[in-house]
Amino acid sequence: MFSIVQKRRWFFVLSALVILPGLAIMLYSTVTTGAPFRLSIDFLGGSIYELKFEQAGASEDGIRRVFTNFGDDNVIIQQIGGADDFRWSVRAGFHEVTRTNDILESLGELAPIDRDSFGIETVSATIGGEVTRSALAAVAVGALVITGFIVIAFRQVPNAIRYGVCAIAAMIHDMLVVMGVMSLFGLLLGWEIDALFLTAVLTVVGFSVQDSIVVFDRIRENIPKHLGEPYETIVNRSIWETIHRSLATQLNAFFIMIAILLFGGETVKQFIAILFIGLLSGTYSSIFTAVPLLVAWEQGELPFLGGRVDEAAVEAV
Repeated sequence: MFSIVQKRRWFFVLSALVILPGLAIMLYSTVTTGAPFRLSIDFLGGSIYELKFEQAGASEDGIRRVFTNFGDDNVIIQQIGGADDFRWSVRAGFHEVTRTNDILESLGELAPIDRDSFGIETVSATIGGEVTRSALAAVAVGALVITGFIVIAFRQVPNAIRYGVCAIAAMIHDMLVVMGVMSLFGLLLGWEIDALFLTAVLTVVGFSVQDSIVVFDRIRENIPKHLGEPYETIVNRSIWETIHRSLATQLNAFFIMIAILLFGGETVKQFIAILFIGLLSGTYSSIFTAVPLLVAWEQGELPFLGGRVDEAAVEAV
């Protein structure tokens, strides 16, 4: 039987090769743009204009000139639908809805506007801050609850808190992978983080912890069944006994997400792509990060942390 945990150093190196460049990209983005990610209107605040022209004549450059004249040089303009629909979505950084009529008059010089199909949505930057704080609080509280749950559920296992800490470490691993990828795509493709991105991150957190707990629970069951065996052997057996369940569950989700990426609408593709990458990382980390980290801790390989599990305590379980 191939020993996954004996190759743990290679898995740690592989994780570092993904996470460290991601951190470097986020640092570069912060230095060059002022934020580790491109922020959407959900966080920066502003207004979204849904425009429908009655005929051809309006272009991206023309619309941009209009909004530049009103003081916004960083509008995001996207054509909606087909070329014959004459529909545009414009994201502007200002909130002054009182200027809407003036803006529409200037846009009407490009081509007549169908005012009955016109819409405007204004978002305050404080809402984005509240959403971010709520998401961070949810992750922090979730980490504490998960650790406490694992300590209670694994109370008969020596050093049960290690299982909780390793599950949280795998969760952080997945969050860093997702954030690094999002920062890269923000620089290359102009992707922006919004409320859906936070939803994807929280979903990844849930899946990551669930997979780790499945493997940890099998380790807990196998310890008293295989007394006298080395801890690494017990852990490796537990991985192979549960790996098919983790892969089968995730593969079903992956097939669905691939179908959405290929045939779904543009509005959800960014969300599905980030979710796909996060779940892929979660599947990897639960097997190749959380469990090997637990074994490394037991073997005394982690600096400043305790060493081996007390063998007498293992036999007493």
